Amino acid sequence: MVSGNLIARNTTRGSILADRIDTASGLWRRFIGLMGRRSVPAGTGLWLTSTNGIHMMFMRVPIDAVFLGHPDALGSRTVLSVHRGLRPWVGLVPLVRHADGVLELPAGAAIASGTVVGDMVVLEAGPDEAPSRGQ
Repeated sequence: MVSGNLIARNTTRGSILADRIDTASGLWRRFIGLMGRRSVPAGTGLWLTSTNGIHMMFMRVPIDAVFLGHPDALGSRTVLSVHRGLRPWVGLVPLVRHADGVLELPAGAAIASGTVVGDMVVLEAGPDEAPSRGQ
């Protein structure tokens, strides 16, 4: 997975869910998600915008899915649902009412960060990546 440009910070727990999160905002990119990846390294993830459901078809590895609500005035989002250790090929995850997006993370990330329903999460810009040499 390429390094992402977002950090997911659980402000309730003072923990980080992931610090290299890519964004999938288009319909096709959200559908593809993490499909076909052989691994989801620790600290990485994918933010699927404007969605309240995901599927596990064609997935090769288990993931955690953290569904978030709409941002408040300060940009914090309430954790509406946490699905830990979703197995590959199991199908659809039930739709989460009022969700405005979902973080797909390596299995174990939700437990490691202490994230539970009701916590507040902020998605913030990560540090800019340094340009590679020769550019």
